[in-house]
Amino acid sequence: MIKLVKVSKSFKGQKVLDNLDLIVEPEKINIIIGRSGSGKSVLLKHIIGLIRPDSGQIFVDGIDITKINEKTFNEMRKKFGMLFQEAALFDSMTVGENVAFPIKEHRHLSQKKVDEIVNEKLIQVGLTNVAHKMPSELSGGMKKRVGLARAIALDPEIILFDEPTTGLDPIMCSAINNLIVQTQEHTKATCIVISHDIESTFKIAHKVAMLYHGKIIEEGIPGEVKVSGNPVVRQFIEGRQIEQSPKQK
Repeated sequence: MIKLVKVSKSFKGQKVLDNLDLIVEPEKINIIIGRSGSGKSVLLKHIIGLIRPDSGQIFVDGIDITKINEKTFNEMRKKFGMLFQEAALFDSMTVGENVAFPIKEHRHLSQKKVDEIVNEKLIQVGLTNVAHKMPSELSGGMKKRVGLARAIALDPEIILFDEPTTGLDPIMCSAINNLIVQTQEHTKATCIVISHDIESTFKIAHKVAMLYHGKIIEEGIPGEVKVSGNPVVRQFIEGRQIEQSPKQK
């Protein structure tokens, strides 16, 4: 479903992605790990088309999205749902209005039907009787759930998660991980998760890929990555300091 071929991207002369190759397993939970600042979120934004690469190809359902115009890609974006790191809810809208936003943007439905879909998605993420609340009234974990309800409002084929457990306590981290698994099983969507949470990664991933120096240096099922002989992968998994090259210091 998704394939990146020789993708490169630089910002102000700093190379963030360097001839990166990656195949995303369809209808699976794919987790991309790596140190903070390694370019994981930049990679995610390339996949959803928020950033265009300097070179390389990104295929979604066989279509190179780097070659299509904005109007065509706006149609393709309906395939995607995204849960941002801080949930990115609209503070001036109620929970219900937040979840309804993409539905009203892309579908011409009656208010009654929109409300039905909103309630269905909120129930799916384990929330009831919150549609009238404002984001400021919610805990961090609840905001993540609302963000996920909004991400799946259009029944996307691909769901992107940017550091979904960042800033949450261990109990809520576990709840969000379980929710990702349940959502993938329920929707059969292709999920791409950006994370540096090793425990969560090995708990829920079907495939793991590690990003380092702009390249994917290891990928495979969790059991394979866990026993990798690559010293950089081993250091990251074990939580030890990774030696930086002179150009990084």
